Amino acid sequence: MRIPRDAVRLRIYLGETAKHEGQPLYEAIVLAARRHHLAGATVLRGPLGFGHSSRLHTTKVLRLSEDLPLVIDIIDGPERIEAFLPVLEPMIGDRGLVTIEKIQVLRYGPNRECSGTSQSISE
Repeated sequence: MRIPRDAVRLRIYLGETAKHEGQPLYEAIVLAARRHHLAGATVLRGPLGFGHSSRLHTTKVLRLSEDLPLVIDIIDGPERIEAFLPVLEPMIGDRGLVTIEKIQVLRYGPNRECSGTSQSISE
């Protein structure tokens, strides 16, 4: 699979206890991204965080939390990410935070090159 040099990162922040149709929401999102042949997705678990409720979620022993923060990063070309948003929106509902950032991919997989033109970082 090729990924354009000028790509987009879709970042989703949510709690680990969020569910979608009985399965963990983070798992449902990653599997949906895979079914839509997006370039890649990663779930990161945070040891500390808070969101719109300002409730602190932490892994500290004295303040056990069963709803630690998660971040899902999905990277691909802008058109492919835009096409995935209508799939993502009903899954997220009113939970979480979703952001999109423009990024430059310098390396993806064993080919070492990304599709598109090569530019220096200083340009």
